[in-house]
Amino acid sequence: MELGILSLSDLQTDPATGTLHAPARRTREIVSYAIAADQAGLDVFALGEHHSPDFSVANPAIPLAAIAQATTRIRLTSAVSVLSTLDPVRLHQDFSSLDHLSHGRAEIIAGRSAFLDAFTLFGIDPADYDEVFADKLDLLLAIRDSEYVTWSGRHRPALNHLPVPPRPQQARLPLWLGVGGTPASAERAARLGLPMVLGLIGGDIRSARPLIEHYRAVGQAAGHAPETLRLGLTSHFYVGKTSQDARADLFPYYREYLRPKTPGGRGWLVSPKQYQAMSGPFGALMTGSPQEVIDKILTERELFGIDRFMGQIDFGGMPPNMVSESIDLLATEVAPAIHKEIGLPTGPPA
Repeated sequence: MELGILSLSDLQTDPATGTLHAPARRTREIVSYAIAADQAGLDVFALGEHHSPDFSVANPAIPLAAIAQATTRIRLTSAVSVLSTLDPVRLHQDFSSLDHLSHGRAEIIAGRSAFLDAFTLFGIDPADYDEVFADKLDLLLAIRDSEYVTWSGRHRPALNHLPVPPRPQQARLPLWLGVGGTPASAERAARLGLPMVLGLIGGDIRSARPLIEHYRAVGQAAGHAPETLRLGLTSHFYVGKTSQDARADLFPYYREYLRPKTPGGRGWLVSPKQYQAMSGPFGALMTGSPQEVIDKILTERELFGIDRFMGQIDFGGMPPNMVSESIDLLATEVAPAIHKEIGLPTGPPA
């Protein structure tokens, strides 16, 4: 089982000045978190893509390339690449180049995005949301699987036996589908035999079980071996030295991250009572002492058979020292205990 960290690069307002935190500084901090995760022996670093002034990273491949040059073992992936608004040719080229720089550590998590900013910016009609995604995913798979590509669809010019260089260092780029919880998205991943990453951002984690079981049932009915139907989970994440300190320290940042930033905008105000419920044993929020986090990740593994967990470790304006401490505890206390429990080596990375 792989353990890693995730950043969506959100920018928050500085309460002292009323201005957004600097995107340049935020991006450099994110690069430092990935380097720390690599040095600590974590398995995966994932970086989101957004096209709003509220986030610092629009193209994950660029910061990931910087990270590739300063790391040696951690796998590097988008989370997610908004495929509906991207050219699959360019996306594959960008991540093939990242694969070269990282000596074969690049991956793509493709998704549709719940934000409309990218659709407006790139001239995609939201009414064609799903059709465009399906079209471009079909092309991305064709590029990934063949050196010379022949393809036609409705939302991009056709390719007639054309090469798409450069090819990655790996035999082909690992591709996961990022799913927000809709059965149709899980079914798509299952029919294609693609691993699925499911974001758990609220409610009781046990409510995800029917969707996960449906994904595996559809995939196996489509003829895919169970071992190809890999599952990753992501959650908001913070581990502290003690349960009480972790919850108290995280609450203001969690509340700030989720609150609506404009009247009627996305998000909600989290009450202390809701916060306590979400951080409980079956709540989607992954926070608490190292032992509590160990127990919850192992519970998710028992419930769902997960192959990968990635914690979103920096959100709501959390200061770098707080993020760094959480990464360190994940790597030095949580990961070894989980690996020991499931029978994996617990020593330092080779």
